Amino acid sequence: MKLKYILPILFISLFNIACSSDDDTPIINEIEDLLKVQDIINNTHTIELYTKSGMFYTGYNEVSIRIKDNTNDAFFENATINWMPIMQMMTMQHSCPKSSLTKAEGKDTVYTGFVIYQMTNADGSGWSLTFTYTINDVEYTVTDTINVMQFDNQNVTSFMGSDDTKYIMVLIEPDSPKIAINNLKVGLYKMESMMAFPVVENYTITLDPRMPGMGNHSSPNNTDLTYNIADGMYNGDLSLTMTGYWVLNLKLLNEQGIVLKGEDVTEANTQSSLYLELEF
Repeated sequence: MKLKYILPILFISLFNIACSSDDDTPIINEIEDLLKVQDIINNTHTIELYTKSGMFYTGYNEVSIRIKDNTNDAFFENATINWMPIMQMMTMQHSCPKSSLTKAEGKDTVYTGFVIYQMTNADGSGWSLTFTYTINDVEYTVTDTINVMQFDNQNVTSFMGSDDTKYIMVLIEPDSPKIAINNLKVGLYKMESMMAFPVVENYTITLDPRMPGMGNHSSPNNTDLTYNIADGMYNGDLSLTMTGYWVLNLKLLNEQGIVLKGEDVTEANTQSSLYLELEF
């Protein structure tokens, strides 16, 4: 075949390969494995809320959000976002423990954080979420009501300590318990005001897990929970020897070793007044 025929064919082949390569570039789904809870919308933007379950529950909730431009459906990559959950009571309102919102690791348009709802109404009503965010030096705000459903077991508890301080304790892990030594992670916060719930540091939480339906037996190789400065949580070992309903009997001790809440489990006292529940 003559050269003048070979060259055009070669150029066409190279062009087709280049185009095919562009067309085959995978589209990354940054919200894969997440379910949308709801949209919160103002005149300019839509805040998309996602969790693993597609719902909010009492207790610990990991939340992912995206901000969409209502004019072209594009998602913003460089926003500064703050949020404030509020529960409206009959005569007052209050917030709850929460983290800041930061860019999700390895993602361009997704921001993540956590919120801990300590209570809700029977029908899931009462809570709202307000977002205040800045894009290109312009500040925006949006607010809407949300539903927060009651979790089946007690995964969060609010209580008054013997030091006259109100605390909130929440179960974070294990979220998928197994028959083994599980990493137990608990968050501890104090109510500084109706809107501020700072982390409580350097206390101790003792652990005594029991199965009330099985003679209230415990399990071996548990360890008490201590504060981890890296994640701002309390970590320990939870030994689960069989499936079923477990009560995690707890005691909260301050830095001086003074018990602020909870009691030992004995034959006469089968459950601490400070506890969390777990069932699998």
